[in-house]
Order: sequence, then C-alpha cells, then structure tokens
Amino acid sequence: MGFLYSQLFVTPRIPDGTDFSGQVILVTGANTGLGKEAARHFVSLGAAKVIIAVRNLEAGEQARKDIIRTTKCPDSVLDVWKLDLGSFSSVESFAERASNLPRLDVLLENAGVASNVHAISEKYERTITVNVISTILLALLLVPKLKEQVSEHGTTPRICIVSSEVHAWTKYKEQDSKDIFATLSDKQTANMDERYPTSKLMEVLLVRELAPRLKDSGIVMNMINPGLCKTDLSRDRNFQAFMLSVMKLLLARTSEQGSRTLVAAAAAGKESHGRYMTDALVDDAALSPFVRSEKGAEAGKELWRQLQPILDGISPGVTKNVDA
Repeated sequence: MGFLYSQLFVTPRIPDGTDFSGQVILVTGANTGLGKEAARHFVSLGAAKVIIAVRNLEAGEQARKDIIRTTKCPDSVLDVWKLDLGSFSSVESFAERASNLPRLDVLLENAGVASNVHAISEKYERTITVNVISTILLALLLVPKLKEQVSEHGTTPRICIVSSEVHAWTKYKEQDSKDIFATLSDKQTANMDERYPTSKLMEVLLVRELAPRLKDSGIVMNMINPGLCKTDLSRDRNFQAFMLSVMKLLLARTSEQGSRTLVAAAAAGKESHGRYMTDALVDDAALSPFVRSEKGAEAGKELWRQLQPILDGISPGVTKNVDA
C-alpha cells in the first residue's frame, strides 16, 4: 500500500534552496533515464562540472548535447567518461582518472542492470558484478579522493547509491551460503527472477554496514529509492514485459520526477548518512522489516565479510579505505 500511495499521490521535490555552485559531480549511467535527468538538474543548479559516466560513449555524447541544448550551459560544464561496470579494470581506470580531478563533491552511483538472463562478467553473474561488486568497488576506490575533498575544501562530499524498494521483494536464500557470490553465480542454482531485487537488497545491506565505518570521515553515504519510473532499466528483461509495461503506464513517475530523488540525496546533509531516502526524504521506516531486523544486520556483516576478499583481490588494500 505504501508503494501505491507513493506512486499515485506523491511527487518528489528537490529541496528549496538546493545549490551545487562550484561542485564537481560524477553520475554513472547518465546517458538516459534518471541519471541523465539528474545530470540536467545538477547543471541547472549551478554545478561547475558534471561528468557523465557511461559504457557507450556515443550515447553519452548524445546525452551531453541534449543537456547543453536544454540548459544553455557552457560546453565545458559537461564531460563524458567511459565506465563499464562489467569490467573491474574499467572501474579502476575510471577511479584513477577521477582521483586526479581538482575536486570531487558527489559520486552518484545510478548505473545498474536488471536482467533475468544469466550471464557472467568477471567470473560472477553479471547483475551481481555490476550492481553490487563494481558499485561498491568504485565507491571504495574514491573514498580517499572524497576524504581529500573534506580536508582541502572543508565541504561534505557524498556517495549516493541508487537502490530500490524492490529490495524487499526477494527471499535472499543465498544469505545462508558459505560462498554467497559463488552461489549467486551458479547457473544451476541462480534464481534470476529475484536477481534484481536481490542485488538491490545487497546494496542496502552493504551501505548500512559501510556507512558507520565512514562516520568520522566527513563523507556522507546514503541510498535512494526513486520509485517506479519510466526508464529503460528493464530493457534486458525478457519476461513479464507486458505486466511491467502496464504497471509503468498506470503508476510510473517520469524520469524527471524520479531524478529529483537523486538530486535530493546528493544535496542531503549528515542526517542522511547511512540512511534510506524515498520520495526525496530520509525514511528508514520504508526499509524492509528484514533489513531493520537483527537478522538483517547479521546478514550485512556476513555479506561484507565475504565481499572483502573479492574487492581486495581486484584492488589490493581497497577495503582499508573504510576501516572503522
């Protein structure tokens, strides 16, 4: 009922007085949908530089031109950078490039995939590689740069991870596995119908586990539920397409409306640290009962314990960036 009420009767708003003047903002998955519209808002709200991080540079350049056309901003405000979350080396290269920016105020991790087709990327099932492993890897790789932002500029940088209310729509049976990531990647046991919700739940659990480790860093880390929006996120799904189309027709927000939740998270203060934002407001009560339970907290700790060696295997020592 909360989902229906939100979709039918709530239109998210960007907080009054929101201003990104002088800020440098990275938006992943910004060639279309929520990411593109968020980038448009950032430009309109005064950002000095908005970097559109995309897998397809041509699509990114088209998005860049469209944003420039509609906002009349100088060409220099928008850059397009290559980022393929299905490739760990691409994530590392991107993070290295971003670490050389003169400043970095917001890392908005919007990119993700939603597919029920089992595929492998970097030895793990693709949805998990993109939505979980690479998403957390990128955040951790940029933590030193964001800490530098705190010390050199005295500002409050943000890591904002776009999650979803569908985190509550999975049984997450894999949590009891001795090797969660191997179980998720095994084609014989993979429940691909629940894969996207499971990946979103894993994001939520990991943010709740990692944010306390950053509490004294000056960095704000939050997570966002944009609601059901008219985007092409489900372009990789080949089932229930008709049902999803009907739901979008009847209930979905526009991409622009949904993007306001991303902008609100990027502007949110310390009160949002480690917390869940929905309808552009901080609201941990909207998290699933499992996430808020003691069992959910233990699941987050175990998930982080198993993810750590994977991340350190990709980029040695990267998990030390969030040592408590």
